[in-house]
Amino acid sequence: VRLSPLSFYQVNRGTAEKLYKKAAEYAEPDGKVILDLYCGAGTIGLSMAQRAEKIVGAEIVPEAVEDARFNANLNGTENAEFICADAADAAAELVARGIQPSVVIVDPPRKGCSAELIDIIAQKFLPERVVYVSGDPATLARDIKLFGEKGYRLLEYTPVDMFPRTGHVECVCLLKLR
Repeated sequence: VRLSPLSFYQVNRGTAEKLYKKAAEYAEPDGKVILDLYCGAGTIGLSMAQRAEKIVGAEIVPEAVEDARFNANLNGTENAEFICADAADAAAELVARGIQPSVVIVDPPRKGCSAELIDIIAQKFLPERVVYVSGDPATLARDIKLFGEKGYRLLEYTPVDMFPRTGHVECVCLLKLR
């Protein structure tokens, strides 16, 4: 993959690969339309592209979107599209276009997802699965509660020690529509 200085990437490559595999296990991407919000350089969604019908990624950093498009081409991925926009704005645009993902992946910054975005995901898209990747347990708990109020329940989660010998941990969660 190509990464620009402003593109987000999980810097611990070996552990990142484990995180991507767990995200794919939770997503069950075979033949599905997958929305990858806060996609950075596209690595999570692109890791599932061969199995998915389509990957749509959204990221607010223009350089990261350029990297995601480059990475799709580099890997011969033809079923991926990337949008440069805030996650909630991109989701609203996709609703207007009639895109109906079966799975939504979110990997937000430490501040978590906006309530507006969670509303769009849970009330407009109604995906069967939400795969939530988080580096902040407090905002993750807050957002899982919001998803729970909208009909999703936490089925499973896996902590990933992305930064050994520190107090930080990434967590991959599977939320499923009841």
